[in-house]
Amino acid sequence: MRVEALDHVNIISADLEGTVRFYAQLLDLEPRDAPPPLTHANARWMYDHSGRALVHINSLECPRAFDRAVSPGPTGALHHVALRCSGYEELRARLARRGLDHQVNLVSAIGLRQIFLLDPNQVLLELNFFGD
Repeated sequence: MRVEALDHVNIISADLEGTVRFYAQLLDLEPRDAPPPLTHANARWMYDHSGRALVHINSLECPRAFDRAVSPGPTGALHHVALRCSGYEELRARLARRGLDHQVNLVSAIGLRQIFLLDPNQVLLELNFFGD
């Protein structure tokens, strides 16, 4: 298993539309609807010119595969750090050997398998495996 790249940053916002405008206007990122089950009303992904969804913006009401209390504002709005990875089965075996708590999620609409876990500092990691 190896980490290949930082996948995206997820921001929980009390003002979805205002936050989308900020990233679109300031950083020239293109807003698009997130894949189902998320909707236009509760989530937008902000894409760079290469077609990468770098910033995921969610409303307070947006459903989350790994839910936890968040409060918009300084650092509290940062929900998780996502890493694009390969070696899904290898990582599952490592987690089992170490007895680490984690959650698995499947986003079949885009061929994505995810593993969520907390680091020792309670930072939520989202490990993304596309087609792996």
